[in-house]
Formats: sequence, structure tokens, C-alpha cells
Amino acid sequence: MAKLLAVDDQKVMRELIFGVLSEEGHEVVLAEDGVDALEIAREQVFDMVLTDINMPNMNGISLVSKLRRLDNYKDTPVIMLTTESSDFKKDKAKRMGANGWLQKPFDPKRLIKAVNTCLAKAGHVLPVR
Repeated sequence: MAKLLAVDDQKVMRELIFGVLSEEGHEVVLAEDGVDALEIAREQVFDMVLTDINMPNMNGISLVSKLRRLDNYKDTPVIMLTTESSDFKKDKAKRMGANGWLQKPFDPKRLIKAVNTCLAKAGHVLPVR
């Protein structure tokens, strides 16, 4: 399966994402905010990043922008997981390099489908379950 970086400032959300995606067979590494995530991303390579937008220290849109400047993350799929619903924020996230958007609260099956769809589009081969 894939190695995923999940970023959210809410512990309960990190635990939910971890549980859902780990059960699907993905390796999930967690980060509390954009600063933490960027540091982890510089040390490890991930197949996908999932990030909240509104976080302290560095928000998700800034994180996406900074990740896109790193050689290992120029084409890595990024999904925004957020309570935000404004078209302005969606457009800005897309301009910075986000590939998808999933509004919280989300159904775990929708999260799995969004992750697997983005990974498949990026050429990541997923085993048949």
C-alpha cells in the first residue's frame, strides 16, 4: 500500500484518519501542523499528503506551497481535509498544488475512496482487496 502523511492540529481527527487509512493497509505518519509536517517530509518520502487548512504555526495552504518546492513532492498527491467550504479557499489550495478536497466531517468510505483515487491517478498501484 502507500505511505501517507496526515496533518491536522486536532488529535481526534489525526486518530480518525490514522485508524481508517491504517486499516486499509496504508502506512500513516501523523503531524500536528504544517511546520511539523514539513520537517517530517524533508526526512521521509511519502506517496500522498492529507492536510487540514486551518492550523497554528503553518496552515495547510502554506504547507502545500512549500512541499511543491521540494523535489520529492513536486508531483505528490495532496488532499485538503477541512471544514472550509469557500470557493476562494478551494481555488487558492488548487493554485498552490492541492489535488483534492474533502470537507469535514467526512464519511470514512469517502476518505478511502478519495485517497485511493488520487493514488491511482498518480500511478500508484493498489492491491485488489
